[in-house]
Amino acid sequence: MKDKKSLIIYFSRADENYSVGYITKGNTQIIAEYISEITNGDLFKVEPVIPYSKDYNKCIEEAKVRTSTHNAPIKESIPDISDYEVIYIGSPIYWGGMPEELFTALKEKDFTGKIIRVFTTHEGSGLASVPSQIKNICNGANILDDAIAIRGSQALNSKKQILEWI
Repeated sequence: MKDKKSLIIYFSRADENYSVGYITKGNTQIIAEYISEITNGDLFKVEPVIPYSKDYNKCIEEAKVRTSTHNAPIKESIPDISDYEVIYIGSPIYWGGMPEELFTALKEKDFTGKIIRVFTTHEGSGLASVPSQIKNICNGANILDDAIAIRGSQALNSKKQILEWI
């Protein structure tokens, strides 16, 4: 996979995170950057129009509302993906799945013929329902069954694990 033109699409949030406290770079972003470094892939961070609270407990309540209302506008759309062979999609786990902003971003694109690899960060939820959510929204893609879940508290020390996965 290292030799294929790659795009890494991810959602990540810094500030107060479960188990790791206040951080300046989100755990999923750390993983996305490792993947980019290993594959020489391009990065695209999905960002909400309305940022989540810096406070963890407030953030999870905001995520719950966005998930239930399916209202999560994003700052900008994913760029043209036609030149990419492999697309990595990265997500933290919010309420058993991916943040609603990723749905907003992904539903705009045609993934036909693309290879998709999924990665998540979590503190006990593993992959949760993210692989099945990706399969439901990325129609026509070849979604590999080798998704990887990294504990957020281990993100900084996961480069070797990511290298072996790729």
